[in-house]
Amino acid sequence: MAEQTSSSVTIEAEPATIMSVIADFESYPTWATAVKVVEVRSTYDDGRAKEVRFVLDAGAIKDDYTLAYTWKGNREVRWTLVEGKVVKALDGSYTLRPKGRGQTEVTYQLSVDVVFPMIGLIKRKAEKVIIDTALKELKKHVEQRQ
Repeated sequence: MAEQTSSSVTIEAEPATIMSVIADFESYPTWATAVKVVEVRSTYDDGRAKEVRFVLDAGAIKDDYTLAYTWKGNREVRWTLVEGKVVKALDGSYTLRPKGRGQTEVTYQLSVDVVFPMIGLIKRKAEKVIIDTALKELKKHVEQRQ
């Protein structure tokens, strides 16, 4: 990944529980506010998504894009942009690290580039908002399911 932004949060759940929520793309529109439509286009033999299309409405950024995913068990998932209209690069990952006592540290890394000119500092700030919102929503959704 090129320049990227990252942040972490501790979630009261085991890595397998958290990764199952991350892998359940069809449910994203019910808890991830910016995600309006999700379509899993292809899967690996284990059933996890290989390629996923998203329709996003995050206020200033609205897009219809497709991401390709790679999974490392319940430890990590990485994605990269296949195609998009506004987004021209979107690389990211969730890394899960067990902390004991039913807690997991989740680190989200993200690098985004868009078709219109944007100063690097503003790009990093936008990435930070995306990451913080995603982690907050993921934590809330996982912990409410317990």
